[in-house]
Amino acid sequence: MAEFSASKYNRDTFDKIPEEKRTRILSVAIAEFANRGFNNANTNIIAKKAGISVGSLYKYFDTKEDFFLTAVGYGIHQLEKTLEEVLREDSDLFGKIERILRIIQKHSRENRDIIRLYNEITAEGNSELIRGLSSDMESVSAKVYTSLLAEAKKSGSVGKEVDEKIFAFCIDNLFMILQFSYATEYYRERMKVYLGKDVDNDEKVVKGMMSFIRRALEKK
Repeated sequence: MAEFSASKYNRDTFDKIPEEKRTRILSVAIAEFANRGFNNANTNIIAKKAGISVGSLYKYFDTKEDFFLTAVGYGIHQLEKTLEEVLREDSDLFGKIERILRIIQKHSRENRDIIRLYNEITAEGNSELIRGLSSDMESVSAKVYTSLLAEAKKSGSVGKEVDEKIFAFCIDNLFMILQFSYATEYYRERMKVYLGKDVDNDEKVVKGMMSFIRRALEKK
């Protein structure tokens, strides 16, 4: 997987600075946007924490919206890397799903700001800002999950009645809620309501979700 670089939202000058500097700027931006939302995020604060001037920031991005969308793109790139790791593994559909669940548990805790930014986007009220974002963000996972299910159906490991597009949507929603549950306060508390003391029992969560998914997908 190539390093994250060119975006349709940033200027070429941003692609030309060192990777470490780009990563630092985007990491600070993700935290600020995730904590304060798009409207309340302060580019002056982001620039200061990233160790650059506001003037430099606007040499890299024409607008705050472009800066935000580039940060989102960076988050999408992290998702792509995670999914590619799973696809390279030599396992069946259920093995890959279980691997994704375990990666979600680890990745969501270690990258809370990226997950919280994703959650922020889903609640964002700026229709101009989010137009097309859902397509950019979801197309990666939709393509992967639909393809995996289609291959499994073709090989006979799941039932012929399985609609791969609908089941891909359902599985992706399970994954999304699980990410939010490990990274955001509201969904964390919501998870506690259902699981109680088992909220941190990762193995039980994985086994329970795999049982649910298997029953839904295996041949009847």
